[in-house]
Amino acid sequence: MNDLDARVAPARPGALRRAAPALLGYAAVRALGLVVLALWSGARGKDAYTLLTARWDALWYTGVAELGYGHEVRLSNGDVHSDLAFFPLLPWLERLVATVSPLSYADGGFVVSVLASLAAAWGVFAVADHVYGRRAGVCAVLLWAVLPVGIVQSMAYSESLFTALAAWSLYAVLTGHWVTAGALAGLAGLTRPVGLAVVAAVWAAGTAAFLQERAFARGQASARDRSSPARDRTSFAWDRSAVPEGGARAGERAGAPATTRRVRAPEGAPRATDTSGTRLRRVLGMFLAPLGVAGYVLWVGHRTGHGPLGYLDVQAGWRNGFDGGYAFARFVADKFMSFPSVPAGLGLVVGVGLVVWLYVVCVRQRQPLSLLVYAGVVTALALCASSYFGSKPRLLLPAFPLLLPLALALARLRTPRSALVVGAVAAASAVYGAFWLNGSGPP
Repeated sequence: MNDLDARVAPARPGALRRAAPALLGYAAVRALGLVVLALWSGARGKDAYTLLTARWDALWYTGVAELGYGHEVRLSNGDVHSDLAFFPLLPWLERLVATVSPLSYADGGFVVSVLASLAAAWGVFAVADHVYGRRAGVCAVLLWAVLPVGIVQSMAYSESLFTALAAWSLYAVLTGHWVTAGALAGLAGLTRPVGLAVVAAVWAAGTAAFLQERAFARGQASARDRSSPARDRTSFAWDRSAVPEGGARAGERAGAPATTRRVRAPEGAPRATDTSGTRLRRVLGMFLAPLGVAGYVLWVGHRTGHGPLGYLDVQAGWRNGFDGGYAFARFVADKFMSFPSVPAGLGLVVGVGLVVWLYVVCVRQRQPLSLLVYAGVVTALALCASSYFGSKPRLLLPAFPLLLPLALALARLRTPRSALVVGAVAAASAVYGAFWLNGSGPP
């Protein structure tokens, strides 16, 4: 067991106990949101459970779970909305729940979402706790819970499931469990297209580890060369502490000079123990990571007959694509063309600016490479998509590393003050979530 394993392993038995404050706080925030949603919906004559399980994307997932793929909706403008746009892991789990229980497919989606949201909260805590400590971990989970669109975490959508898989994959990367990281990244790739972000994080961290090992090996070789007899005979030293009284150490010639030196590894450098096994596990993890997203995309291409780019054609039918943010920039600019929509435009500018600023702070705080790559790809894919502008806050929901700077700031406050801040924001988030789902809601 290397030093990292020794540091992580003892924490496993008490891991749930350590995360309990974060999970209890998360459950309380989500319960508040659901209660407010139920009261608001009841006052408007709507059913809150229907809003959570049987509208928008939830209907598409339920359809795939019940009937399989093959459903399309052809619009009057020629667009074709195909259920192939929706990745299969959530429908598979909905079908599993419906098969082993009396629950419906929609009920299964809600159960999966609730359980996955708790797993996601635990994963967010595990990552933040590993990097910044327990208090920051609790604050990170609470901040993720009180996001304005946090109600989506309780919907029969794939955001909670994806965030759970992504967070635990990143935690596995941080703790050196490469096979687990790759397997979870593969499952994340079967959940949402943004699974590419988890794959990128695993590959970036794995590549960096290989490069670090190579540099460390070169440093060791250089140190051995400098201390070798052919290079520096004056550096010989008698290792008297290694010679027992009355003779030489077994297997050594008496009086032989010590010709090697211990080279102290820099902080964070790869360990020399079990290097070949670690490399093999890392390669296997990197191999597993892209299998989910690549497998589904290739299957869609085969099913549509359009080859590897078939999934892009499916997304084009929904008028969705990646244009570097041009369409979104035009959408924001249009808000300033008429006075009534100017406040909305200002809000969008402030929101995007806040996201970018948080990412810059993450870089300045030197978050681990895997977290920076993951958050960067999630943010880029969310902000630079060419359609469904109202969905962008929801698409940013899995980018939890962006919350770590705020979690650190919240963790520095005294407990009563931080509790007051979280409570106030949680109340505002619950009201906004109820208003949102009873209005336009997430596309």
